Amino acid sequence: MFEAAIASAQPALRIPAFLPPPPAGRLLVIGAGKASAEMAKAVEEHWPGELSGLVVTRYGYGAPCSRIEIVEAAHPVPDAAGLAAAGRMLERVQGLAADDLVLCLISGGGSALLPLPLPGLTLEDKQQVNRALLRSGASITEMNCVRRHLSAIKGGRLAAACHPARVVNLLISDVPGDNPIDIASGPTVGDPTTCADALAIVRRYGLDLPPAVLDLLHSGRGESVKPDDPRLAGVSTHIVAAPQQALEAAAQVAAAHGLPAYILGDAIEGEARDVGRVMAGIARQVAERGQPFAPPCVLLSGGETTVTVRGHGRGGRNVEFLLALAVALQGHPRIHALAGDTDGVDGLEEIAGAVLAPDSLARAYAQGRRAADALADNDGHGFFGALGDAVVTGPTRTNVNDFRAILVL
Repeated sequence: MFEAAIASAQPALRIPAFLPPPPAGRLLVIGAGKASAEMAKAVEEHWPGELSGLVVTRYGYGAPCSRIEIVEAAHPVPDAAGLAAAGRMLERVQGLAADDLVLCLISGGGSALLPLPLPGLTLEDKQQVNRALLRSGASITEMNCVRRHLSAIKGGRLAAACHPARVVNLLISDVPGDNPIDIASGPTVGDPTTCADALAIVRRYGLDLPPAVLDLLHSGRGESVKPDDPRLAGVSTHIVAAPQQALEAAAQVAAAHGLPAYILGDAIEGEARDVGRVMAGIARQVAERGQPFAPPCVLLSGGETTVTVRGHGRGGRNVEFLLALAVALQGHPRIHALAGDTDGVDGLEEIAGAVLAPDSLARAYAQGRRAADALADNDGHGFFGALGDAVVTGPTRTNVNDFRAILVL
């Protein structure tokens, strides 16, 4: 099911149907995200005419392109390579004409891959902000609101720089609700949020940010490009792949094996450990009471949970979810689960996620490990790795957020 979810969101499958007609002028391809290089490859393979461009992706997520330059940079904490690529991208869209077309390929991960700060801020400031946000427990919507108001390229600024050329956005969504402004912090769509909204998030989570960042937000100098800005009149946006489609592909696999699958939601948020406990309660009700569904069945869900980091472990929101699920289920004999990030990276590790079996806790105890201790230390990868239950996909070159499947027999 996990493999089917990833396959359903591959750019080669999703991009061709959304390509626009050739423009009278030039076609310039730009983009950012973990799927952007593979998206660029799909464009090159199906575009009938001339094109050029520049996209930036995560290290290891490149794809062979001959006419579109592919730059690799760091994620989730940005680096100098991403900074340089973002500056060059902004330069590439200068001086376009009204009959030119900009094809913008955006997927999850683009926020960190386009770390171009506003005047007065440095890359080090942006790195500190990203680290603080990643540890805070803030939702992706909240994190990207802050990022947009510190950026010289996000929050519609890249689209405004493309004016008067037309812009067609092709987006692979990795965010709950599929709101384009939250995918890579919306570099080519208008932003209805404000500096005041960003400051409220900073206060809500007690973020310790550099003085220059706080000064910029207080001054209002970080205000983004709003949806009614006339420079965005020629922008059109299409979601080419999304979490719901991936969950439906997984459900088809379950059905093919004679198992009914129920999608509980494609936009579930909250602390990963809280979601794990709630899902454990639902799975138990199915197993023991036959409510709200009769076993055997599969419970599917997607979205993006968060982790408030308190320990010193190797993290990962999907493995944190599984640890909480394991603690709550206590080795229930008829419940199995898998949780993983469809981009192949859960947290900072090159590990997509893990599987949980009825005997996982017993095997851990035999090694002197307790799931509750690992959960307290945010060490999901350490726990499941020691059991040999990690799920490693390598770069998937797509990103439709988290995937969770609970099999109740």
